[in-house]
Amino acid sequence: MRLKDKAIIITGGTSGIGAAIATAAIREGAKVLVHGINEVEGKATVERLGSNAVLCIADLMKDDAPQIIVKSALAAFGKIDGLVNNAAIFGGTNISEQSVEHFRAMVQVNLTAPLFLIQAAFEELKKSSGAVLNIGSINAHAGESKLLAYSISKGGMQTMTRNLANANGVHSVRFNQINPGWVLTEREYRDKVAVGLKPSWPQDLTRVDIPAGAMTTPEQMAEGAIYWLSDESKPFTGSVVDLEQFTIIGRNPEKLG
Repeated sequence: MRLKDKAIIITGGTSGIGAAIATAAIREGAKVLVHGINEVEGKATVERLGSNAVLCIADLMKDDAPQIIVKSALAAFGKIDGLVNNAAIFGGTNISEQSVEHFRAMVQVNLTAPLFLIQAAFEELKKSSGAVLNIGSINAHAGESKLLAYSISKGGMQTMTRNLANANGVHSVRFNQINPGWVLTEREYRDKVAVGLKPSWPQDLTRVDIPAGAMTTPEQMAEGAIYWLSDESKPFTGSVVDLEQFTIIGRNPEKLG
């Protein structure tokens, strides 16, 4: 078991990639604090995960959320070995339509809350020689025009990861980040149907859209996350790994004959 007896916090852990990471972490022997904002969804997730999962409901828009989450983890487990900053607001607008309120909310949840959650957990992470895994996005490199605020927030997270890694290797706390590309989460499926795509849209995609022939799943993302939370990845820190079917250089697939 690659995470045996480790205590791990996963924000946004009640659905999507976060829930998949929680499932994989428990399979590998960890105890997991599943953070979320939807209590009904959270209780259902924790019930499915079993006795090694506990739920913490906290609104990351509020400044006291990091302390609430850390205190809940310590009350449940007595220690913190890992932290996964996965919770995020997705979506956005272009520069012409960007509002101050939307930008502030995006940065608060996607960047400010992760930073101060790390701060709140930092002393415990030093005790355990722990690992922080930030869940970024391929949009961190530039992003789509209609995802301006989201892309900025994930770019900031990428810089935060490297800065903290450079500064705190001496404390034996590791900071790494994975940047998912296009992932078939429940939310992504619903969003595409809501804008008019057929219910079968994931199966209708071509290899120009997804070179592997199938969309990436949350479960595949979770397997990548386990490596960075485990002792297998020691002593590596400051890594930002793109988990995408296209490279960031450009999308230039060969024509299929």
